[in-house]
Amino acid sequence: MKRSHLVKLTMIVFFSLGSVGVVGGSFFLRKAFSSSNQSQVITDVSRYQEIRQQLWQNQDAIKHFPAEIPKDTKNLRIAYSPGVSQASIFFQARLKQSPAEIQKLQQHYRQLAKHQYRGGNSNDHTTFPNGVPTTFFYTSDSGGDSFPPTYEILVLNAQDKGTPGFKWNHGNSYGVAIDNTSSEIIYWSEEW
Repeated sequence: MKRSHLVKLTMIVFFSLGSVGVVGGSFFLRKAFSSSNQSQVITDVSRYQEIRQQLWQNQDAIKHFPAEIPKDTKNLRIAYSPGVSQASIFFQARLKQSPAEIQKLQQHYRQLAKHQYRGGNSNDHTTFPNGVPTTFFYTSDSGGDSFPPTYEILVLNAQDKGTPGFKWNHGNSYGVAIDNTSSEIIYWSEEW
């Protein structure tokens, strides 16, 4: 009789430990998969150089970004997402500079631009005749995804890497968005 009680007790302990293991294991697996499916947007401005020089793979698409943040820059904001799975990868740097510097930058980038838009976002810009995807306002103060009409969006390059019948399904674009009224420039690059 003692032996059957010992066997029963051993079985209860093993089943209890097994249950704890299954519950604990499923919790850790769920945690691992849920965090890997969510893209984390980096907004820490101290990581600008790291993103620009190490994390962003296509260096040609960010060659128009400042190599260093100018010392007279005010109100610097960045947004970088490495993307996960099918999510887009983006990088934006928003800088406030003197009105004279903004005018100079606007003239320079207007000469290089292949497409120009006023306000809106990527979804709006693709609907225009010969429109191309641009970006969303990731560094917005209000959390909205569209640029106000005071912003001029200048597309320096856009490449369609989609397949026939799925135009712009994959691709990339980069450029600047400039607002003269607030003396701001946003450097952007996006891949999807």
